[in-house]
Amino acid sequence: MSEQTMNLKLKIWRQKDKNSKGQFVTYAMPGVSPDMSFLEMLDLLNLKLVRNGEEAVAFDHDCREGICGTCSMFINGRAHGPLKGITACQLHMRTFTDGETIVIEPWRAKAFPIIKDLVVDRSAFERIMQAGGFVSVRTGGAPDGNAIPISKAVADEAMDAAACIGCGACVAACKNGSAMLFVSAKVSQLALLPQGYAERKTRVEAMVAQMDAEGFGNCSNTYACEAECPKMISVEHIARLNREYVRAKLV
Repeated sequence: MSEQTMNLKLKIWRQKDKNSKGQFVTYAMPGVSPDMSFLEMLDLLNLKLVRNGEEAVAFDHDCREGICGTCSMFINGRAHGPLKGITACQLHMRTFTDGETIVIEPWRAKAFPIIKDLVVDRSAFERIMQAGGFVSVRTGGAPDGNAIPISKAVADEAMDAAACIGCGACVAACKNGSAMLFVSAKVSQLALLPQGYAERKTRVEAMVAQMDAEGFGNCSNTYACEAECPKMISVEHIARLNREYVRAKLV
């Protein structure tokens, strides 16, 4: 018995580079397996385009396991698609219905200029991390877990913050294009652990200053960032970022 397939229409944003005018282009996609991942479906589209002598759709991808965060795109108006807590590469076509039109577009943020089609330049995040998202103390090898003087509650909270993969969904979902959730997760992770205490003051000041310099907007307080984050990072980390920043300015 043959596998049931889906016939879809893809409305994809095509743009040559950041200086060119982009537009939506519609493609018919018959014979899509419900068990395909979203990126496998795009691979199939690109195979068809190349065979027809057309240019493939540029999109970012790497691990395809929900770890790296590079598969950043809006799918039907939602960052990474309609399901919570997953990246685009973890989305499967069975989420959609036969005959549906799927709109696919890149992140929309001033600080994330479009490189081509669905690919945006997220190097602003890297420069924020270079500004202070590190520790310079010698931590040595990994000690026995029971020997580390950190409570489980604090360790768990630090790990929750460290789960941020820097995909940029928080920025794209925010009406102000704010990077507060990303920056707060990175600041919070290190502020909670003793290894990060030495540079606690300079870290938060440097990372916030770089965030502002990159052109990210202010926090909108709508919690759209938390709602669309594939790792479900809590906005409570933004509260900690604000506390760390005020403490740095007062000390």
